Amino acid sequence: MRGSAADATALMRVTQMEEADRLTVQAGTPGIDLMQNAGSAVAREILRRWSPRPTAVLCGPGNNGGDGFVVARVLAAAGWPVRLGLAGSMQQLRGDARHHAALWRRPVEPLEMGVLEEAALVVDALFGSGLRRPLSGEISRILELAVKRRVPVVAVDVPSGLLGDTGESLGAVPAVLTVTFTRKKPGHVLLPGRELCGETVVADIGTAAALLERIAIDTWENDPALWRRDLPQLRASGNKYSRGHALLWGGYPTTGAARMAARAAARAGAGLTTIAVPLEALPVYAAALTSIMVRAAAAPADLGKLLEDSRFNALLIGPGAGVDASTRARALAMLATQRAVLLDADAISAFAQDRRALFAAVAGPCVLTPHDGEFARLFDASGDKLARARAAARTSGAVIVLKGADTVIAAPDGRAVVNSNAPATLATAGAGDVLGGMILGLLAQGMEAFWAAAAGVWLHGAAASDFGPGLLAEDLPDLLPGVLRRLLAP
Repeated sequence: MRGSAADATALMRVTQMEEADRLTVQAGTPGIDLMQNAGSAVAREILRRWSPRPTAVLCGPGNNGGDGFVVARVLAAAGWPVRLGLAGSMQQLRGDARHHAALWRRPVEPLEMGVLEEAALVVDALFGSGLRRPLSGEISRILELAVKRRVPVVAVDVPSGLLGDTGESLGAVPAVLTVTFTRKKPGHVLLPGRELCGETVVADIGTAAALLERIAIDTWENDPALWRRDLPQLRASGNKYSRGHALLWGGYPTTGAARMAARAAARAGAGLTTIAVPLEALPVYAAALTSIMVRAAAAPADLGKLLEDSRFNALLIGPGAGVDASTRARALAMLATQRAVLLDADAISAFAQDRRALFAAVAGPCVLTPHDGEFARLFDASGDKLARARAAARTSGAVIVLKGADTVIAAPDGRAVVNSNAPATLATAGAGDVLGGMILGLLAQGMEAFWAAAAGVWLHGAAASDFGPGLLAEDLPDLLPGVLRRLLAP
């Protein structure tokens, strides 16, 4: 677990999948058998979902096209009317693809618009995940015509034109179903790839788990299987102090963000939660909170005095804090303790002109939770999302939670998790503040920063899914106990 491609949550890069195939062949499984297994798996998923109908199988000149020949052969044997269009010529095919093409005893048509005539289903077996150039010409027009006619597209491995390592599109059209092999790739879960793939099915094509153990993995799809064993466990001998004491800085005049974060920290399990606030804000916070404690801290130095209490073991600043020098000073004071610190929202933007001071101050466990706009104020915003988050974590020394519908959590050592359970209802004001509080609550209970961030992001999505339409950010903390109850059930 959490180390090799044998983990079912592992995301394998294109080169790693190629290595898995190479090791499998080296261990004695012929490549033609792997191709037969792959194509048969695609056909099997089609047969499960659709009744026989005119089907156009579009084959490329490489191994993806070889898979397509197998799909066509299996569907035809099941009585389906199949037309097969090939990009290039039969003579250009090599190796395993050539072998399976030779077993197709029906006409092979040139890849032209006519192959879609009467088609009620299209199988895209053109290029797979290895393509590095934009789709163009007749191939692009054919795929676009299928979409225009609303013909369902089934993709083999990935929709052609989708980059398997990044989820970026070079002209891919949406599939209703994508069948990939052995493990997902990052492109299946990163946007826009996840939406372009439609339903994604991972098929076993005969690669042994023992061989997958030899492939070092540093990227996973977020799932409780990764961090469930690290979740804080309640013990009969425990008390509120043993469950950690979370301290937040509460902004003013914006107070709702910090209050929601504090409630989320408490619901995530922090034994005690305190908000330090400006003196003039004390009545507002005190009137609105009950189990959350409120302490006045009139100046940055007052926060320093609070931090002398080592029982505050997890700290957060950002929601409603204000983008100014005092926020920077308070954030640096928190980081100087070398305890677990989470910086969000304004505490990130406050360092836009002094990022080096921030990075130099990161000496203990630290989590930064920027959205794309905040991220761009501190880091290089070019490149794909996974690479950007990894580079930012390495540069800053902090765990980066690059938020979005495909949130990426990256650690300084190169580990990364891509989250895929966030519903669209999370696009609501304050949801990010609640996420910060959830992660804070896990940090307060001693969870390692990277896995606390990954768990917090998943719990956030699961809680939102439990609620459904009409979600408000303040609903989220009170949904968390139900999610945790399911996860911690024996």
